[in-house]
Amino acid sequence: MKTLDLDVLAMVVAVADAGSFVRGAALVHRSQAAVSMQIRALEEAIGKPLFIRAPRNVTPTPDGHTLIGYARRMLALRDEAWASLAHPEVKGRVSIGMPDDYASSLLPPVLRKFSANWPKVEIQVVGLPSSALAPLVRENKIDLACVTSTTGSASLAGEFIRFEPMVWAGPPAGVSAAIGREIWRERPLPIALFSAGSVARENAIEALERERITYRTSYESPSLMGLCSMVAAGLAVAPLARCAVPETFVTLGRQHGLPELPELEVVLARSARSNRPPCDFLAEQILAELRV
Repeated sequence: MKTLDLDVLAMVVAVADAGSFVRGAALVHRSQAAVSMQIRALEEAIGKPLFIRAPRNVTPTPDGHTLIGYARRMLALRDEAWASLAHPEVKGRVSIGMPDDYASSLLPPVLRKFSANWPKVEIQVVGLPSSALAPLVRENKIDLACVTSTTGSASLAGEFIRFEPMVWAGPPAGVSAAIGREIWRERPLPIALFSAGSVARENAIEALERERITYRTSYESPSLMGLCSMVAAGLAVAPLARCAVPETFVTLGRQHGLPELPELEVVLARSARSNRPPCDFLAEQILAELRV
């Protein structure tokens, strides 16, 4: 083999970006088995491993990093060539709102592909909780919003994208061993929460109170990075969308004495002013990439 199949290179990049074969396969809309088989065949053809495979995650080898660098350039050139021939020239500006946990995990691959297809469209991302984004959509201050569906005054109608599981994120196993404590077993339970208005926050508190598990809020922030820093230090657990949990963290559940959390319904909402081509194309890209 002296040729590189672009579809297989897309699989390699997706697995590297997602940190696992399961999530990488979802990004390219293929089964895990098909992605694993194709990447294994490529490794056999070049005679070198591309990934270090661990039970919970995969990381690129030095040769994998080299190939991924070439792959990104080749895929970008393919998308640019396609866009120049198949897409009309579109210019403009699109503003999209998204909570911090979704923006960090779901948005990057969408924006990367959109920018390749529509390089002259400027994108502005507004990171706020779903409840704060709802009035911005209604008042035409942003064009699109990828938010968690809610009830009540903050509810925002939108097109269904996916159900995203919620889990309890705990510190890496090595951290728990180093500090000599399993933070999730403590009572009151130390939790790191998003600020008021977050659906994930409300779901977690309701689940703990329903099962009469005492807790204390050890950290509160609108920032995913802030919550993750507390968890990484072994000082708290955090209720997060599964897509936002770093690979090194331990996913906690019933077996750790914590209650199950309801899924989050993710929808795409549009403002009245979004009826124009750049917004239409970004909305289509979001639905195509994030629906599972």
